[in-house]
Amino acid sequence: MSRPAPKRRADTSATPNDTESGGGGRSASRHSAPRHAKPGSRKASRRRVSLVPTPAVLGATALVIAGGGAVVVSSNSGGSDTSYEAAAAQADEDVGATYARSGSTLQVSRSVDRDVLEAQAAQQAQQMMQVQAELAKKVQKHADELEANQWVLPLVGYTLSASWGEISYLWSSYHTGQDFSAASGTEIVSVAHGTVTYTGYDSSYGYLVKVTLDDGTTIWYCHQTSYVVSEGDELNPGDLIGYVGSTGNTTGPHLHLEVRIPDGSEDGQDVDPVPVFAEHGVTF
Repeated sequence: MSRPAPKRRADTSATPNDTESGGGGRSASRHSAPRHAKPGSRKASRRRVSLVPTPAVLGATALVIAGGGAVVVSSNSGGSDTSYEAAAAQADEDVGATYARSGSTLQVSRSVDRDVLEAQAAQQAQQMMQVQAELAKKVQKHADELEANQWVLPLVGYTLSASWGEISYLWSSYHTGQDFSAASGTEIVSVAHGTVTYTGYDSSYGYLVKVTLDDGTTIWYCHQTSYVVSEGDELNPGDLIGYVGSTGNTTGPHLHLEVRIPDGSEDGQDVDPVPVFAEHGVTF
């Protein structure tokens, strides 16, 4: 009697959710657990939804907010510049709107309107004109003061000879001025601003011109061969007076120059010209 064939044990290696396909392979049901892709696998993972707004959305947001004050528009997407262009165009519509771009940031300010801007510009222009007018007055005043106080040499091409205070048989008491020996015909000019108060021939002084300065000091220009000014003429420093000569009591052509300060007398008191000229910045 033959023994009955043993029963095969059921294959328990398959999971409850596995089903056999017609080709003998297994396919995952819709309820199967998700499988993780191995590193380097080509299988795509589930994509995440980006929450970063697009440049177009940022531009529209900037335009909405820009009308109410200052806004800052930024974009990290590195895409289109539409937002910047739109915000800049909006800023250009109003004179008071300004914008500045720094990197990926655009700052728009609309805090000043057209009327305020024009009023401030007019005020600034008026203030600038006032400043320039005041500066011009100060410059002119300073120039007038310099002109009144500035002294210059009476001639060039000279050598100093007799000085003030020297005693000699050539003078009745002492030498009352400073002598500048120079070639006959050398030009003599006014040393400072003043008015011609005398012209003529005066004995030992020869042809003499007296010029009274603004402070009352009088300069005498003596021994000229001729002069070109008249009484009452107003002279500035450097204006031509006459020419070196040897008229009067001389030993040769030279300019005898005297400085006389008021002392109540008709001619005033003669003083040493050297320190007086030095006080006005002129050295011989």
